[in-house]
Amino acid sequence: MYKDTNCGEPRESMVDSQITVAGWVHKRRDHGNLIFIDLRDRSGLLQVVFNPEFSTAAHDLAQSLRSEWVIQVTGKVVSRLSGAENPDLPTGAVELSATDLVILNRAITPPFEVSDDVEVDLNTRLKYRFMDLRRPRMQEILKLRHRVTHMMWDYLTEKEFTQVETPILIKSTPEGARDYVVPSRVHPGDFYALPQSPQQLKQLLMVSGVERYFQIARCFRDEDLRADRQPEHTQLDLEMSFVHQDDVMAVVEELYTRIVKETVPDVAVNGPFVRLTYAESMERFGTDKPDIRFGMELTTITEIAATSDARVFQAVASSGGSIRGFVAPGCGNYGRRQTDDLTEFAKSSGAQGLVFIAIDESAPSIDALEDDHIKSPLKKFLSVDVVKKIAPEMGAGPGDLMLIVAGTDKLVNTVLSNLRNEMAKRLEMVDRKVLAFVWVYDFPLFEWDEDLKKFEPAHHVFSSPKSEHMDYLDTDPGKVIGTLWDLVCNGSEMGSGSIRIHDKNLQTRLFNIIGYTEEQISDRFGQLLTAFTYGAPPHGGMGLGLDRFVAILAGEDAIREVIAFPKTQSAFDPLFEAPSRIEDQQLEDLHIRVVMPKV
Repeated sequence: MYKDTNCGEPRESMVDSQITVAGWVHKRRDHGNLIFIDLRDRSGLLQVVFNPEFSTAAHDLAQSLRSEWVIQVTGKVVSRLSGAENPDLPTGAVELSATDLVILNRAITPPFEVSDDVEVDLNTRLKYRFMDLRRPRMQEILKLRHRVTHMMWDYLTEKEFTQVETPILIKSTPEGARDYVVPSRVHPGDFYALPQSPQQLKQLLMVSGVERYFQIARCFRDEDLRADRQPEHTQLDLEMSFVHQDDVMAVVEELYTRIVKETVPDVAVNGPFVRLTYAESMERFGTDKPDIRFGMELTTITEIAATSDARVFQAVASSGGSIRGFVAPGCGNYGRRQTDDLTEFAKSSGAQGLVFIAIDESAPSIDALEDDHIKSPLKKFLSVDVVKKIAPEMGAGPGDLMLIVAGTDKLVNTVLSNLRNEMAKRLEMVDRKVLAFVWVYDFPLFEWDEDLKKFEPAHHVFSSPKSEHMDYLDTDPGKVIGTLWDLVCNGSEMGSGSIRIHDKNLQTRLFNIIGYTEEQISDRFGQLLTAFTYGAPPHGGMGLGLDRFVAILAGEDAIREVIAFPKTQSAFDPLFEAPSRIEDQQLEDLHIRVVMPKV
């Protein structure tokens, strides 16, 4: 072994002990005859002092040390001089008086300082990810991720789940995103696909009698990237036989509560998790991914607003649209620049404009409102009487600002949901020390695709319709509610689940509704349908994004911060410079000819 002690371990109880440590030179300082270095390994920092009185050879060699050199040091643990202690460092009361120094490896000048305090652009960080991961913050995130996955293993093992690895090379069976495909050399012209999820495989495991399965699964989706997406991601995948919706929810809720309490004990987690139907979530928050850490819930005021002289309100109401809004408390004094800024934000989310109604804080009450108390771009079309009706409906009082959007239901909900989150940030309503989990359930099973002029699965086609909605499958699929749900935390989707279809005939009906031909059904899903004819149990489960969960626990906004080697926004890997061209011989071996797109 190159070391018998980690850098972060020495304490006053170890004074006079002879130890050997090894790691990277974090910083070097010359103080006359004395040379100090901060030595770093995964456990932390230790100050090492080279004094020529104790070892001339070690001191002379230490003069050549530079940042990020890898060294081994042997010496005696001593107390720091009074007044020289570092209370910010766990090892700050002691230092290592070096007697021997071995240089294990030299380093060229690093592209950036290995420190959490240094700002480095993303591309440089990813190109030199092996350096970026040396930072203490990144080391802690990797440890956190390990703890989370370890706890998942332990908990699910306690609950009698069996971990089963499923194939990475499978058949292309699109599940909502584009597949990454892999050419086969031994089967010319044929391709494997990388799994978007182990969906069919875990259902087959249920038919196989496993009953309780889990896997920390790698999933691949060739889709446009966002802060919470990567072309490859990791999810906790689980499936259970002979269960209802509440059974699956209970397992996940207990697991996630335990993980939060043990990994981030200073963070509050709500319990039991809030439950909202999809319809209720859309009505109150305008989204199926609500952040419930703050108020400012949405209110529908279509009927009241339509009685005003504002033509925009009248037109939207008469065309079947919605007029909705929320109250920004204490913002009634916003000036032109602030309201213009909010209007531009609303437009960036798709709105034609934003209507605001500000109530001056000098107003005695809403009942006592006068014209001078009201400020709005539509003021001349909104009588005081109309505002007196709108304000209590929305819950506004003196000093408040009402933010209102008119348009189609989808547009209004999207704009107001985004604007609500933005206002919460501006008003500092978001408590980052709270994890507010929400179960959103009773989603529509299908959604109408206007471009394709057909129904598409809202989640995926394997989810079971609610029994009381079976008749709608043939008459009005848009009314069918599925036995499916999402887990949401602080406005971010953690994962989705459902009770699956386990009957061949019912599964075939759903395939038919979304327009699959008999040939497509047989080709893509034949193995699953065949399995259903051999005694498939009722079953359900979830796929839960591990990257997203760890990011929330770590307080990071982007999942790339909790992935060891992520891709950029354009799905490019700066470290390996991938994707990249391959040699002509490889293409020939794979029976592939590259046809570049026309510019």
